Amino acid sequence: MRVFLLLLLFLLAAAVLTPAVLMAQGADDAISRLMRRSQDAPGKSLPAAPAKPVPAPGPGPTIGSRPQGPLPIVMSARIGEHDDRTRLVIELSDPVNLRAFALANPDRVVIDMPEVSWRLGAPPRPSGFGAIKSYRYGQFRAGNSRMVIDLNQPVSVSDSLVLPPSSGFGYRVVIDLFPTTRPKFDANAGWPADLRKRESDAEKLAAMIAAQLTPPARAGGRKIIVLDPGHGGIDSGTVGVNGLMEKDLALAEGLKLMRVLRSRGYTVFMTRENDTFVPLRQRVSIGRTHKADLFIALHADAHPDPSTTGLSIYTLSDGRSDREAAALARRENQSDVIAGVDLSGSNNPVAPILIDLAQRDTVNKSSRFATSAIARLSQVTDILARRPHRSASLAVLTAPDVPAVLMELGYLSNANDARQMNTDKWRAQVAEAIADAIDAQFASK
Repeated sequence: MRVFLLLLLFLLAAAVLTPAVLMAQGADDAISRLMRRSQDAPGKSLPAAPAKPVPAPGPGPTIGSRPQGPLPIVMSARIGEHDDRTRLVIELSDPVNLRAFALANPDRVVIDMPEVSWRLGAPPRPSGFGAIKSYRYGQFRAGNSRMVIDLNQPVSVSDSLVLPPSSGFGYRVVIDLFPTTRPKFDANAGWPADLRKRESDAEKLAAMIAAQLTPPARAGGRKIIVLDPGHGGIDSGTVGVNGLMEKDLALAEGLKLMRVLRSRGYTVFMTRENDTFVPLRQRVSIGRTHKADLFIALHADAHPDPSTTGLSIYTLSDGRSDREAAALARRENQSDVIAGVDLSGSNNPVAPILIDLAQRDTVNKSSRFATSAIARLSQVTDILARRPHRSASLAVLTAPDVPAVLMELGYLSNANDARQMNTDKWRAQVAEAIADAIDAQFASK
């Protein structure tokens, strides 16, 4: 009887543990089993395509357009770290065309795909000690999604393998990253020619669209404000201690401020009105194209010291900035790298501007607004205790003819800041205070 009870308990435990084991081993084990089967059975090859045919490679959707019909869903992602390789498995509801390639300086792998709906929840993170340092995913632009993987070491990227649905999994795309030497990595890294052309076409189209949106004249002498919610799409920015993402906070505050300003008679343009990525140069271009009287970039900060708290405002530096301002500039100016933008041939938008003394008046106007805004914002939110008005070489502030500031609304690394920034009351009060500062800026104009 005792043996029978022990056997029964063992079977019950196995039944309970099976789902957890499947989750832990998951797609990687299924793929390994398929590989072993293919090796054991001569003449049989590992399935390289799902039963539902993968669409033939083609130009894809028109730049800036969204695909028709429901989007394919990315249901899960898994990283397997092995002695001889690092394996990435992406599970989808439908087959899609993926392109995986490596880029150097910094070392990363870009996985480019048509626009998909990301339903990953909280995918497992890499250990950080293997080939993969970190990764991110999201919409890159309308019609196009992307996953970008930061590397700890040089790798060679395998061709993607597509497995049909089985064992409760959907379509699985498998990409293996094998250790390689630095010379081999550098020799193979680079943009595929067709994607480079697509990036160039997208920039030209964005410039054309911005030009077409330019108002023919200022209606009734209204001042023009351009609001720039930071990050977006694949670039989530800082993630708060409460899970609040910087890109979501910036967009929510931007939309609220837009409504307040329009109710006060301003003409307002947004660099983005949804969760999409906008390159840094395009953000600057939008401000200049609309001949903005003021450009306001909205962000949130992070600090290793969780007690650091409060709002701060940055204006363009003439090269003299403190260590913290320089560190912030390095982070914020990495947005294009984070999203996997083709930076080859791109000019540094900061350097030629910093030596242009013709923008002295623009910088003075920016500084005057920053001082006024801090005075009003201090009545509704905490302000950074030490020098809340700072200067930094931030790419989005470099238009020579547009007064511009970058607001760090608070510290997502601070529990109290993160909590209040996640409330509608705080956002409404901050929007009203910013609007009051804008009124004061143009009161005598």
